[in-house]
Amino acid sequence: MLKKVGKYIYMVRLGYRYIKIFKKSYLHPFITQKHAYEQLSHDRQAYSNAVLEKLNIEVALIGTLPEHERVLYAINHRSLLDIIVMEHLFSRHQKSGVWIAKEELFTTVYGDFFKYSGCISVDIESGRGLLTFFKKIKALLLKVPNLNVYIFPEGERHKGDGILEFQSGAQKIAKANQLDVVPVFINDTLEHVFRNAPYKKRKVVQVHVGNIIEQKNLESEYKSFMKSAQKEEA
Repeated sequence: MLKKVGKYIYMVRLGYRYIKIFKKSYLHPFITQKHAYEQLSHDRQAYSNAVLEKLNIEVALIGTLPEHERVLYAINHRSLLDIIVMEHLFSRHQKSGVWIAKEELFTTVYGDFFKYSGCISVDIESGRGLLTFFKKIKALLLKVPNLNVYIFPEGERHKGDGILEFQSGAQKIAKANQLDVVPVFINDTLEHVFRNAPYKKRKVVQVHVGNIIEQKNLESEYKSFMKSAQKEEA
């Protein structure tokens, strides 16, 4: 019990410290959005690296992240560790990007963390909210041309096997902004991994990254990639 509570206390305290750090870039009146998002990405990565070090978790990359930018990374979602693990990988390859998150997350206890770290909220239940979101992401990508987009196409956490049906947002974002789509599959059940952390012996989790897939066939090609990744581990 103490081990479980201790890691939450650590992450919350560290999170509040980083909110102050995020605000320096997010609220800075003179720096460009390009500079701000690069710095926010760097700071999110520093937070994530500190958490993984505390939990004694190592991330093994199966595949290769593309060298170019303006990529939409389509990632399956099972745990709060998913973002942390991915930010660690992006830190190893000097990637900067923006996370797409449900609007309801911005009203939770972690709301300020999501807001000031540069995540973009989307209200998937509102037609007007969706229109506002698509305009915002398009304007951002015009101002920050080297930005990547990180999204969970399922739209919510899925604790079962496989993946949920994809929502249309990822495909629409990629098409409207001419972004390449790269599938990412986290096969480890990170909710279980997190529950048992921190580890005495280094715990290794695997993240599979595939080649660019077609925007119009995002879900079907993602599923093919996922099955291939699962076979590699079998």
